[in-house]
Amino acid sequence: MCGGLQYLSMFVTGVAYVITTATCMRAIQKSNCYHREGSGASCAYGNTFYMLVFGSSQIFFSQIPAFHKMEWLSTLATIMSFFYASIGIGLGAAKVAANGWIKGSISGVPTHTSPQKVWTVFQALGDIAFAYPYSLILIEIQDTLKSTPPESKTMKRASMFAILITTFFYLLCGGFGYAAFGDLTPGNLLTGFGFYEPYWLVDFANACVVVHLIGGYQVYSQPIFAFVEKFFAEKFPKSGFINNAYPIRVPLVPEFGITLFRICFRTVYVLATMGMALLFPYFNQILALLGALNFWPLAIYFPVEMYIVQKKIDRWTRRWVFLKGFSLACLFVSVVALVGCIEGLVTAKLG
Repeated sequence: MCGGLQYLSMFVTGVAYVITTATCMRAIQKSNCYHREGSGASCAYGNTFYMLVFGSSQIFFSQIPAFHKMEWLSTLATIMSFFYASIGIGLGAAKVAANGWIKGSISGVPTHTSPQKVWTVFQALGDIAFAYPYSLILIEIQDTLKSTPPESKTMKRASMFAILITTFFYLLCGGFGYAAFGDLTPGNLLTGFGFYEPYWLVDFANACVVVHLIGGYQVYSQPIFAFVEKFFAEKFPKSGFINNAYPIRVPLVPEFGITLFRICFRTVYVLATMGMALLFPYFNQILALLGALNFWPLAIYFPVEMYIVQKKIDRWTRRWVFLKGFSLACLFVSVVALVGCIEGLVTAKLG
């Protein structure tokens, strides 16, 4: 069950990355338009063209084997993340200073009815649950590590530093963003156009997001490719369509073999994520759905159950009751978040 949810969440992550990348590319064009025409200009652009551009590039990158394991890709993603997160924090802090006061309230965004408030709170829980989605690929990352020291120790240390650094940036971005714009805070600080100037800095930050997600899409897609291709290769060992590899040479990449099945399956997969993004191009709701889907089973239930077995914790002891209660509480959060984001998707689609 956890494996199935893991692959489903990876697919939805691909959909979210298509939406986010298209939104950022569109934001660059809008930023330039506002700079030329002024902040009162319409500057209305759609997402469809940019989704098609991103999808076309991913069809090509998807054919490169082990693309997600190239060391330079992780280094580049880290640098890009640091750049756009720092720019977002800096712009938010500058906006607060320019306003001269801190916007926002304890009660948050007002709604017309109490049920609407409940739905938005539930959806927000899903957005928060999405904040740490690396549980989807933690096992895959650990599988690439070399022993001495043991992989588990290296992964624990990496996870601790990653969570601390990520939390630091998340809290600053969220805090300064809400302090700068209050109830009008956009879902994506860099694309919601609370910031108009300096336009070149907004453009650069969005370009960093695009570069990051081009590689990030492959990080979350390649495990699915490997699983499906291995399954069919073992199921049909004599099929030339599935197993016959043809050598391909691409500049800057070592020669690799490619099969007709790989071309077809990976192309269809990218088209499927792109099609879902075109059908549901709703940034916040998709992220909330993804967070609600993978938070409890992959980040809570699976690790807690493994811990209980490894430590041989007896039933109904104080520690066992605490861990089970913690897991049930997180399950409740995931369920209400899932209900809230489904309602948000349906409302956005019908609206």
